[in-house]
Amino acid sequence: MSRPALPLPLALLLAAAVLAQRVNVNRPSILEASLRSIWDLTRQGPMEPRDERQVLPEYDFIIVGAGTAGCALANRLSSVQGWKVLLIEAGREENYMMDIPIVANMLQFSEANWKYRTVPSDTACLGMANRQCNYPRGKVMGGSSVLNYMIYNRGHYRDYDQWELLGNPGWGYRDVLKYFLKLEDMTIPELARDRTYHNVGGPVSVTYIPWHTPLASAFLEAAQLKGGWLNDYNGATQAGYSYLQVTMKNGTRWSSNRAYLGPIRDRRTLHVSKQSVVTKVLIDPVTREATGVEFVRDRRRRIVRARREVIVSAGAINSPQLLMLSGIGPREHLQDKGIPVVQDLAVGYNLMDHVSAGAILFLVNQSVSLRAERILDSHDDYVDYIAYHTGPMSIPGGCESVGFVELKDPQNRDGWPDLELLFNSGSIISEPTLRNNFGIDEALYQQIFAPLEGRDSWMPLPMLMRPKSKGRIMLRDRNPLRKPLIYHNYFQYPEDLDVLVDGVLRTIELSDTPPFQKFGSTLHKTPVPACASKGFGTREYWRCHIRHFPFTIYHQSGTCKMGPRSDPNAVVDSRLRVHGVGRLRVVDASIMPEIPAAHTNAPTYMIAEKAADMIKEDNGVPVVNC
Repeated sequence: MSRPALPLPLALLLAAAVLAQRVNVNRPSILEASLRSIWDLTRQGPMEPRDERQVLPEYDFIIVGAGTAGCALANRLSSVQGWKVLLIEAGREENYMMDIPIVANMLQFSEANWKYRTVPSDTACLGMANRQCNYPRGKVMGGSSVLNYMIYNRGHYRDYDQWELLGNPGWGYRDVLKYFLKLEDMTIPELARDRTYHNVGGPVSVTYIPWHTPLASAFLEAAQLKGGWLNDYNGATQAGYSYLQVTMKNGTRWSSNRAYLGPIRDRRTLHVSKQSVVTKVLIDPVTREATGVEFVRDRRRRIVRARREVIVSAGAINSPQLLMLSGIGPREHLQDKGIPVVQDLAVGYNLMDHVSAGAILFLVNQSVSLRAERILDSHDDYVDYIAYHTGPMSIPGGCESVGFVELKDPQNRDGWPDLELLFNSGSIISEPTLRNNFGIDEALYQQIFAPLEGRDSWMPLPMLMRPKSKGRIMLRDRNPLRKPLIYHNYFQYPEDLDVLVDGVLRTIELSDTPPFQKFGSTLHKTPVPACASKGFGTREYWRCHIRHFPFTIYHQSGTCKMGPRSDPNAVVDSRLRVHGVGRLRVVDASIMPEIPAAHTNAPTYMIAEKAADMIKEDNGVPVVNC
């Protein structure tokens, strides 16, 4: 009888431990540290709640989606004595390999990704396969916090003051800051001392990446030479430059699942049903209240009831899809799909994203960038990560540093950024799967980028932070198991495109400074064929290039907009209750009325923390001020 194979993460750890014994280095504790890491993993057992295959017929609360918001809500609501909570997730459990930061982009090829693609466009994604952009979204315990690049960024205080001005009392910065503090466990010592803007002891671990390439430092030095400054972008002001603050702990991904569900995995008031797709929210036609949900598991249709509320936390694509399948959405669209209308609301509109100018490469003449084959061939890199959780494998998908700029007033330290410059110490030629991550057309890749393979490079991602252009989510048909239609509508407003052009030109200026020039940094100048006639390097050329390669930063939001009843585009009120339907809320990034100048993971945590308190208050449970 053959010996059963070890799980891949454990096999890698064991191999690294043996390797550590053989590598000729002056660190006698490597083997001991590696074996300790293995022991920690093998003795801990499951790090999330078990899969409840036989759910109860009724719970106090049903939460749809175990993503960033759903995990936080499940923790907070199941802590109330006497409440029973069911958390339903379409994906499977999180595994140890998902927690290695460098593999972030590879997870998009796994079953942990919904693998959405936008509708073919004639105005953007022109250089992508079939003119469609990829929209990765998490289908796993922890949701997109398991697929993302772990960047922790709250945004600007004006973002939330704007939410309040749009008719959402209680969502101004003075109100939401306490929830940002409540969720945070700041482990950067010099930032943790600032107790006005940071906190220690919350569930979400925030730290700096433990290792950096020389290029990441060059980016920060170059920014200062061009008039920028170093800043804690989650502090009093946002504008400026910094190494990334990330949701990591001890060099590993710290997902919402690990942060909120791991510590309560044995809590009896919380049940979790995995690999379960919710197909409909059940609504009483007389009382117009949500009474439960219908879901499919193991090809069987099941129904579970909610005594108090149904909470939809399925994300900016799945939440509007589920509401529309349940009869809540634009009347004409639902009728066209043969779905009885329960409530006529602008569900699916207001789709926002932080899109970046992609496929811009700078070549360097030294071995200082991240390249997959170099990491895979390096004994030291394996040992550094397995034994000490540092080295190149601790960098989240290659992202290391960042800058935030208000273009109309770049020297304003209190500026409200409309541009982010995200620095990546590799590029689409650095790892074989990256071009497929973004969906780049293979023929174009071979023509423009393939000749560079094997060379060191870095890639900026100039990102549009406050887009005017907005898209829409629509149903393909009434089949709940079919993916919805996603219209990104990038660059409907030409101003959005101009921000990204400015970002490209600023990055070229940074490359020309001494910190980058000591590595021979040079812009790759092979033009996109369809853009060549516009003259490489001109503003018109970059507009054309960006239309070919707009890279999403995975910040889809806004499709169940929060606003007062007087707002014709509002879906939920300021307490996140669906207008016109009782006992039903939406709690995730889809409620954002305007996308903040932030990576949306941190704001989504905040939304969930605030929602948990509002739900407790609305159900007669006193809330202790945080």
